[in-house]
Amino acid sequence: MNYTWIYYTTPVYDCYRLFERKWNMLLKARTEPQELRIWRCLNGRMELSSEEKQQYLNLKKGFEGECKFDTLIASQESKFLILHDLLLECNNNTFQIDSLLITEEMLIPFEVKNYEGDFYYQDDNFYTCSSNREITNPLHQLNRVETLLRQYLQKLGLHFSIKGFLVFIHAHFFLYQAPRNEKIIFSPQLDQLRKNLTSLPSRLSNQHQKLADLLIKGHISNYSHKKLPNYQYDWLKKGITCEVCLSFLTAISSRKMGCPKCRSHEKTEDAIVRSIEEFRLLFPKKKITTNIIYDWCKDVKSKKMIQRILKQNYKTIGRGQWSYYE
Repeated sequence: MNYTWIYYTTPVYDCYRLFERKWNMLLKARTEPQELRIWRCLNGRMELSSEEKQQYLNLKKGFEGECKFDTLIASQESKFLILHDLLLECNNNTFQIDSLLITEEMLIPFEVKNYEGDFYYQDDNFYTCSSNREITNPLHQLNRVETLLRQYLQKLGLHFSIKGFLVFIHAHFFLYQAPRNEKIIFSPQLDQLRKNLTSLPSRLSNQHQKLADLLIKGHISNYSHKKLPNYQYDWLKKGITCEVCLSFLTAISSRKMGCPKCRSHEKTEDAIVRSIEEFRLLFPKKKITTNIIYDWCKDVKSKKMIQRILKQNYKTIGRGQWSYYE
């Protein structure tokens, strides 16, 4: 008889229940990085330099590639434990694992790249064909992950075989003179990867679950090293940006706002709450007051509406003109 562990995403990691059928594989889902969310907000409210714009687009494209890989892995029959987007530290070195599969016999870390275009491999380095520019060798990144993950497990007193893969997820990526390295998986090989994973043994035990718990517990969620442009409140355009295309919304009525560019619509109250959260993301140390949110939202003419929404959705601190919200 086959069994499955159903994992409930609560703060307590030992909440499991045994059911018949199969393992529920996803223990740690991927979330959009805070860094990317900040970049998106800034992209809609200030002029980024060409270098900053490219950095934002690279970060955005990388996240999209990782999400695409998540979908591919999730589409097969659930039989392994999967943890996405792990950030761990070992011997004062942080290392990120895009996706980790815990199988019966081994751990499989994946380094996912969403590169597009033509590249070539020469003298253990990667180069772009268009400009002959050298880029960081992703195989070195994968080897570093394998080494640090092995050391991390040794410190925990655990011993698992580790075999990682470098996945080029984009269909329009080509690598000339590619090394004959079984660690590299190109887009046309993804179906074969899925078949190979399906054929792996899938008897998971409490030892596998213990490992997953320890890795989740060791995940660094508040890592603060972010490469962001300099910005200040006065430099940013004010108003409520469209959730779809980042253009600025205009009021259609007292209850609805619309985007003149993509024609999407949103309830005014929902748009204001979303804009308040954007303000909190960009300026975590600033106090949220009625006046500053009224200025931030700009095209919302009713200050009373702003105050009412703040009172309904946030905790009021203080009284009168000195009050603010958390």
